[in-house]
Amino acid sequence: MIIIVNILIVDDDVDIVNLFEQFLKFKGHTIVAKASNGEEALEIYKNFKNTPDIIIMDHRMPLKNGLETTKEILAINPDCKIIFVSADYSVREKALEMGVIEFLEKPIDFSTLFNIIEKYNHN
Repeated sequence: MIIIVNILIVDDDVDIVNLFEQFLKFKGHTIVAKASNGEEALEIYKNFKNTPDIIIMDHRMPLKNGLETTKEILAINPDCKIIFVSADYSVREKALEMGVIEFLEKPIDFSTLFNIIEKYNHN
């Protein structure tokens, strides 16, 4: 059974956002919003009536980085499922300690991302 997951993508690289969007839509998921920096992601998140099932979060972004954004989103909703995707492996431990469900290093394997989404949204 295919589970449709609502996803927020947060990354300042338009090409990466488009790649995520194409892959995830192909797998049947819904992209509920996209943000190009942490400030925008927080504003979008605060205005959701129904929060996304998963957030895919980059680290290095203008205005507010992924760690700061993750901290603020988890303060609003500690049950939020965030997959951290970054080329900056040095923040892996910090992100996991904060409560992200997984850390994937760029470039990612999309089958791994899909498996993680399935794992955390099996109900």
